[in-house]
Amino acid sequence: MVRRRPRTRADPRRRGCSRVPEGHRHRQDRRGIRPARGERTRPRTRSRPRHHPARFCAPRGGGSHREEARHGPRRQITTQRWHVTVSQTPSIPFSSVEALATLLETCEAAGLAGQDARLLRLGENALFVLPAEQVVVRIARSVEVLDDVRKEVAVSAWLNESGIPAARTTAHEQPLIVRGHPVTLWHLIPGSGSPATLDDLAGVLRELHGLAVPADLGLPAMNILSRVSERINAAAVLTEEDRDFLLTRRRELQTAYDALAFPLTPCAVHGDAHNENLIKTADGSVLLIDFERFAFGPPETDLAVTAIEHSVGWGTRAEYDRFAERYGFDVLAWEGYPVLRDINELKMTTWLMQNVSENEAIAQEFRNRMHSLRNPDMPRRWRAF
Repeated sequence: MVRRRPRTRADPRRRGCSRVPEGHRHRQDRRGIRPARGERTRPRTRSRPRHHPARFCAPRGGGSHREEARHGPRRQITTQRWHVTVSQTPSIPFSSVEALATLLETCEAAGLAGQDARLLRLGENALFVLPAEQVVVRIARSVEVLDDVRKEVAVSAWLNESGIPAARTTAHEQPLIVRGHPVTLWHLIPGSGSPATLDDLAGVLRELHGLAVPADLGLPAMNILSRVSERINAAAVLTEEDRDFLLTRRRELQTAYDALAFPLTPCAVHGDAHNENLIKTADGSVLLIDFERFAFGPPETDLAVTAIEHSVGWGTRAEYDRFAERYGFDVLAWEGYPVLRDINELKMTTWLMQNVSENEAIAQEFRNRMHSLRNPDMPRRWRAF
């Protein structure tokens, strides 16, 4: 007869994310993170009661011990502002399956109902909408981008205080760390059903580029090729020849970019300024979203995003001309534009490369873009994802 050890109740603090304010010593025991004797921590608060969805949230009993069995022991990550305890899953690729698993644990940790969760997009991040909560859950690929995620939260607050309508985070303490992924929670913006136009984008960019940037916002300097090398080195779909080609191209473009003389005054830039990062509401307001690439740098980099989309067949020349006229500067007429064009093509290709395993349509488009990069003089006919 096999004797079973009695089951113990898992400490709820071991689910999802545990945070202890900086300055507190803490020790790890079998129940999770606890303050050292004689110290006090702030009580945990919730902005709303916990829900118990039937499908999406993990069961309560024994959760933390099963997590360790599946993913290995937890380890502590010390950041500039927080001590964060996470379940590390470094060997699991960031796919729609991993994104969904992260969502389940996020629902449990944040007290959100996720029965009707729906995946909106899988790219640099996974975006899920929770219709019952009117919340969008944004899941980043790894803790390596934690500083960018913190920046998103700060930029959202700054934009709204500055009078630029923008996406807002919920009242939860953010970001969360779930399964090794930084997670943020955003109020869902009800759209009007009509997409924002390039005219809308030009107006928002004029206003954004004219803002004075407070010193305490801490915007980083523009790093236009950020994450490109990491994507290339991590890609299992590349042959060694393709990998060498992309890395060489990245080095060449970085050198060319560093030699550019930009005519416009540096300012706060969005970093991914296309009209799909705007939402038009029923009352006609236009809200800016997606702040992870915000930086301080040349505004020409924002304008080039619309120009490159025109050149790969995602818009008409008449639409682009109206955009340039509304903004007041035509980046296509600037002699440095070809460098920004080539940089954006490389970024768009390596961004798509991350999801090649999701379906054949993405894999086929990735091959199309690689062929274009190797043949710079051929016309571009790229499919948007």
